[in-house]
Amino acid sequence: MTVAQRVTLSETTLGILKNFSSINSNILIRPGTTLKTVSPMKNIMGSATIEEVFDREIAIWDLNQFLGTISLFDSPDFEFEDKYVTIYGENDASVRYYYSAPNLITTVNKEIEMPATAVSFELKHKQLNEIQKASSILGVPDLCVRSNGDKIEMVALDKKVSSSNSYSIDLGDNQSSGGADFKFYFKVENLKMISGDYTVNISEKVVSEFINTSLDVSYYIALESDSVYTK
Repeated sequence: MTVAQRVTLSETTLGILKNFSSINSNILIRPGTTLKTVSPMKNIMGSATIEEVFDREIAIWDLNQFLGTISLFDSPDFEFEDKYVTIYGENDASVRYYYSAPNLITTVNKEIEMPATAVSFELKHKQLNEIQKASSILGVPDLCVRSNGDKIEMVALDKKVSSSNSYSIDLGDNQSSGGADFKFYFKVENLKMISGDYTVNISEKVVSEFINTSLDVSYYIALESDSVYTK
């Protein structure tokens, strides 16, 4: 039996865990400073480097319940044992919260190696909010990053309906691709990033990378199979 690890968790780390709970309801925290999650469909992956250092493996089956338990306390301390964590609050209040079996957790078992980038652009927090809000109001499920050679735009639409209502934003000149034509499709519901500005890299190999510009957090999101890229 190893000695219990007593730590506090920063608001940033708790915010990342809350965001990751929207991708997968469970998480396996491995020793070190990295948190990773992957959706049950394996089409969204998140990775973050945090300030805390974990010294043991921690499997949480219901991450939302765990975060809700934490919210019972103001500025709690955590004592991580081999089989459970004790959460301490004020006035001697505490909760003993047991871990799950690690083999029940959907985990990331290997590093993602991003293929060569075909298209790169900056996506501001305001732009992402606007496109997600427009998708909800218009009732359209798809997002297309596209170009006709000169400009890049992001469009919320229903790709199955030729007369779909749509909402578009300008992402700037199409310089990173060398003027290629492309239509990269996403499901709006898969854009589950934590709030912030992002550098977005998209490959020809059906995967995209969203890198937060202020936090050490990245997401890898699969493209839809009907995406096209023409040099």
